[in-house]
Amino acid sequence: MSKGPPTLRLDRLLANLGYGSRREVQRLAVMGLVTLDGTLLRDSDQRIAVTPDLSSRMTVDGEPLDPPPGLVLMMNKPTGVTCSHKEPPLVYSLLPDRWRDREPAISTIGRLDKETSGLLLLTDDGALLHKIISPRSNVTKRYDVTLDRPLKGTEDKIFASGEMMLESEKTPLLPAKLEVVSPTRAYLTLTEGRYHQVRRMFAAVGNHVTALHRDRVGGLTLPVDLPLGQYRILNEKDISSVLSAP
Repeated sequence: MSKGPPTLRLDRLLANLGYGSRREVQRLAVMGLVTLDGTLLRDSDQRIAVTPDLSSRMTVDGEPLDPPPGLVLMMNKPTGVTCSHKEPPLVYSLLPDRWRDREPAISTIGRLDKETSGLLLLTDDGALLHKIISPRSNVTKRYDVTLDRPLKGTEDKIFASGEMMLESEKTPLLPAKLEVVSPTRAYLTLTEGRYHQVRRMFAAVGNHVTALHRDRVGGLTLPVDLPLGQYRILNEKDISSVLSAP
């Protein structure tokens, strides 16, 4: 027999989503500010089935409920913000304020450094996060790289060799694919994510990255109509495409 959806008390559900403490949530319910399928929910002890469509059925103070746990976001990260939880300005500051109080917390899936823009995934699903970043998943990441000096023409073979070593590293890099767009611009596709890897790879062949933008993770491409600093909630098809080959 199949199990039904998990249930949570109303006060715990809304508190976990960042709407306030349980006492504050109780006040929202008593004031008639919470509805489910058009019916007022005044009893904060009531258990609610946490279904994928709950956001379209429940309102809080007249607004649709924030997405329940299992949230996955795609953000077009601007430069100048960090993926850290401690070093401001934080990428999380681009999300609604109360989302920073969610439990489980929203975290980035991997990181982009402060001066790198582009496709960044965030989630509160720890299992999914670890699956995507696991080397066994072999998820590719493509970067649009702008360089200070023209390419020499040998970089593609060096990067694809599987023998390239970076300074202070003990194991060679996995093969990477370089697609030349112009003498000073290229796409680089990786299957790993070592510290500042793209910048260090080009530095190792005598060049300097002046701009770095990630436009693809797995089979998911950053939409051209998603402005810098904005985000979208991903559906199941989008999430599956992340784990598929591009």
